[in-house]
Amino acid sequence: MTKKKGKPINFDLLVKFFIRHYDIPTKSDIEKLVARMDRLENLIISTAEGGLGKKASGKNTGKGKATRGKSAMTAADTVLEIIRSFSEGVGFVDIQARTGFEEKKLRNIIFRLNKTGKIERKERGIYIAV
Repeated sequence: MTKKKGKPINFDLLVKFFIRHYDIPTKSDIEKLVARMDRLENLIISTAEGGLGKKASGKNTGKGKATRGKSAMTAADTVLEIIRSFSEGVGFVDIQARTGFEEKKLRNIIFRLNKTGKIERKERGIYIAV
């Protein structure tokens, strides 16, 4: 029997090659995107609050933040409040019915809330607040 010449094939290198060649996102790529989305959300919130504060300060400075409605809540805050209102956990379909969000948007929100540790998955499709 003849011996093989050359270096043995490393499975990890083979996987890395396919990931790079076919532009498959890795876990770290997704974490970077989530971090960027969080920064953008915070920037939008701070910009919106700054705009509301200027308008309210011109009319009545005592009621600036107290009179602010639910429009300042983010979509993630809305979903988190709904999950908190159910002590035994709430299903995906119920959350979707109460928020009216599309499936993709709601799945992304739930993923981010789970990733940040604000909710936990009790069962498949059932979530509870932490």
